[in-house]
Amino acid sequence: MEQINGSLQMEQALLFTFLEVSPDCNFREQLQSYRDTLQRQQMMLCQGSDDDELQTDGNRSGHLQNGELDLTPTNEEVIRIIAAQLAEIGDQFNKEIQGRVVEDLVQQFLNEKLSKEEITQHMSRVVNELVRSIPSDMAQEKAMLVLAMLLTKKIVNTVPSLLRRVCNVTANYMNQHFHNDIVEMLGE
Repeated sequence: MEQINGSLQMEQALLFTFLEVSPDCNFREQLQSYRDTLQRQQMMLCQGSDDDELQTDGNRSGHLQNGELDLTPTNEEVIRIIAAQLAEIGDQFNKEIQGRVVEDLVQQFLNEKLSKEEITQHMSRVVNELVRSIPSDMAQEKAMLVLAMLLTKKIVNTVPSLLRRVCNVTANYMNQHFHNDIVEMLGE
């Protein structure tokens, strides 16, 4: 079973919002369904947790209110702003990504025989190759994060039914490789 925890929730929220604010997404219906799934996962996580204690700052951590993820408006707005900035950068990178790269990744995700780890390794190789070929003046980690999310959008635009699988793999990839960068960006 996949790990569902606070840090992965942050990656899922950033990826979801990136896709939501990105132009030219052909999978809006699937994206809303994915949002519902994320909210259900969060609800199950919170119901299974007995730590309903106040944090040292007086806030309760990671709880649901009225069935929705209890992100403070500030956090939600910060995620939206960061995701919009990353989507804008993604638009600049978009023309640099060859169609065959996306098609190859689509085939990886469609191959039921491959584990999520194998697909994640393949995605990591593709992101590493792309970051070397795309001229950018930003930090390499940030460029790689944008490329991973942009590839997710391009894959799901090609085959919308892959949304859940691609987003799960990408969120795990983001968590493994860019968690500290994301925490820093979101000012957590």
